[in-house]
Amino acid sequence: MINADNGTESDGHRTQWLKCLVELADAHQLTTQLAYYPPYHSKYNPVERLWGVLENHWRGEIIDTTQKALGLGRRMTYRGIKPPICKVAKVYRSGVSVAKKAMCEIEKRLQRKAGLESWFIKIVPQAQLR
Repeated sequence: MINADNGTESDGHRTQWLKCLVELADAHQLTTQLAYYPPYHSKYNPVERLWGVLENHWRGEIIDTTQKALGLGRRMTYRGIKPPICKVAKVYRSGVSVAKKAMCEIEKRLQRKAGLESWFIKIVPQAQLR
């Protein structure tokens, strides 16, 4: 089960996101259920609560360097746990999408719940479809 925030990078129609999830399901033989939080309901998303804790920890400090942001992040705790903090150096290109023909094949692998097609999506590994 993946609870997604329905942001622009991971919504139920983002082609690159869905392609990667289908590849992940196949590689590990995992049936995956995507469940999206509705728009403007961040109170239900645990990651949003973590951001609130982080903002309180920073106490309005000016974060003007990467090192300062990483250092403050490393010193915070959330419910007694120190979340792993690291800099992601990979550059993610924007504007990349899967070709329509390829997306048609991927879409065949997605089982969208009737009436909630954008909110609940099941991905079944290729081997389990045969």
